[in-house]
Amino acid sequence: MFRARIFFISLCFLAQSLLVADCLADNAAPVRIGATVSLEGKYLEPSSNIQSSFKLWEKQVNERGGLLGRPVELVLYDDKSSADKVRELYTKLIAQDKVDLVLSPYGTPLTLAAAEVTTRYGYTMLVCGASGDEIWKGKFLKAFGMYSPARRYFIGLLNIMAANGLNTVAILYEESSFTRDAAEGAKEWAERFGLKVSLYRAYTAGREDLPNLLKEVRRERPDGLILCSYPDDTYLSLDWMKAEKYRPRVLATTVNSSYPYFFQKVGSVAEGIFGPSQWEPDERIPFPGTKKFIYDYVNFTQKIPSYHSGSSYASCQVLERAIQHCQCLDQNKLADFISLLDSVTIIGRFKVGQNGIQTGHNSMLIQWQNGKKEIVFPPNMQTAPPRI
Repeated sequence: MFRARIFFISLCFLAQSLLVADCLADNAAPVRIGATVSLEGKYLEPSSNIQSSFKLWEKQVNERGGLLGRPVELVLYDDKSSADKVRELYTKLIAQDKVDLVLSPYGTPLTLAAAEVTTRYGYTMLVCGASGDEIWKGKFLKAFGMYSPARRYFIGLLNIMAANGLNTVAILYEESSFTRDAAEGAKEWAERFGLKVSLYRAYTAGREDLPNLLKEVRRERPDGLILCSYPDDTYLSLDWMKAEKYRPRVLATTVNSSYPYFFQKVGSVAEGIFGPSQWEPDERIPFPGTKKFIYDYVNFTQKIPSYHSGSSYASCQVLERAIQHCQCLDQNKLADFISLLDSVTIIGRFKVGQNGIQTGHNSMLIQWQNGKKEIVFPPNMQTAPPRI
């Protein structure tokens, strides 16, 4: 009887030990976070900066002990700048790879494709590289933006133009969700500031359409031109203007005018160009952690970060805070916390409004002056006055 009792206790102890071992094994398993990046195609340049920040954060969070006592493992796939590829790969990440969490791709078209999948599976997603309106229309309730909305990108520019007595502006844009929203916002704010929109044109094929549209702009002779396009079409347009020796008094572009190496890439034609930016790698920006992030990013990549770098790193900061607060990886609890969060990241305030749209963070306006990027708007962030 005594031996039987000892045997029974031993079995219980063994079973308990095995259960504890299983729990420890589960706890030691990495927290897997999936996303796609564009290693080729039209989104290559900004997406490479996003990938670098994801990997920097992965390294640093693991040096801090990981999440919930578990190491973090990124699972990144190349989406080739294709929305169809994004749908396929986010489905694979969630349904086959069984990742615990997701981060977003770059660009509004790709983010919309990713959000279709993450919404279907109930996943929370920090949108680190997109600002198009379509994301925030109520279909994707667990998608939360980092960027100021595209419609607000050129408020500062149009304010400056009106204050300097300029009267007319032309707007060209690619027929795509983000660029169309940026153009519509520019048109609306131009009219609010009393500027006449002398030309408002969309295009679908940059190489075929842009030369003729730019000729039309030159005939109209507006005071300013706002070009809402992705990098390849912007470079094409600048090459055309340089060859034709044409330049309006004010020239602004989306996306790549904010790149740290923009002047180095396009040369003196960059001088005076304006562009919207979500953040700048300037140590004078007073957000906590900005200076350290710049230093760490440069050491990690040997490159200067862009705002795409800053925003993607900030999205990881928000995700980390949510997990630390909730002490779990439950998608609903994380989404509830993020929806109510009012905090500051390296790029500034984070606070979302209805349907996940970013309301706390505002974009700024930069201008290239003497081969250097300067913040010219808003006034309280200004590193140099604008030049017209």
